Amino acid sequence: MQSAITLEISRRNLLVSSAAAVAVTGVAGGAAAQPAGASMNHTTKVSFTVNGASRDLDLDNRTTLLDALREHLHLTGTKKGCDHGQCGACTVMVDGRRVNSCLTLAVMHEGDRIATIEGLGEPGNLHPMQAAFVKHDGFQCGYCTPGQICSSVAVLEEIRANIPSHVTGDLTTQTQITEAEIRERMSGNLCRCGAYSNIVDAIVEVAGTKA
Repeated sequence: MQSAITLEISRRNLLVSSAAAVAVTGVAGGAAAQPAGASMNHTTKVSFTVNGASRDLDLDNRTTLLDALREHLHLTGTKKGCDHGQCGACTVMVDGRRVNSCLTLAVMHEGDRIATIEGLGEPGNLHPMQAAFVKHDGFQCGYCTPGQICSSVAVLEEIRANIPSHVTGDLTTQTQITEAEIRERMSGNLCRCGAYSNIVDAIVEVAGTKA
């Protein structure tokens, strides 16, 4: 019994001393990696063009493009929905291509041209896609609408550039604007109100083609 107790105490001491040694080594290693008096830079200056205007920001390196637009530039038309790139409410266009702004860091867009819903049109001078959404009731609550419209504009540009989708049949000819193409390309933009058929009608009208 005595030897068993002694063994248990010795084992406990060994574990405690090992943990302490690891902790000390980690602290020492961290101190060696960072010279005395030095500090890590957690912010970065970034410059990009937003809706035609040059913007300069000093941002925490972890700031998403979505938060830079909403919290720093107060362009709140771009919505934060799922914040996981699954709903499309935060869609903006970067150099003409649509991106989920919640999934990309602002510091990655140095020198880029960014367009948000605010840059497409304004009351009295709507973008054709905005006007078509109004005409065809392409929204209900409106929360997803900015992302839907930005994505719709980019979708037509993708088709004109002959970029195929998963439903494109013939890759050797110009991609046609069809309902199947539009629905596939817009599938990343969710509308919880269910205005999908009206959204398709709006896109078709702007494209000038009967799908």
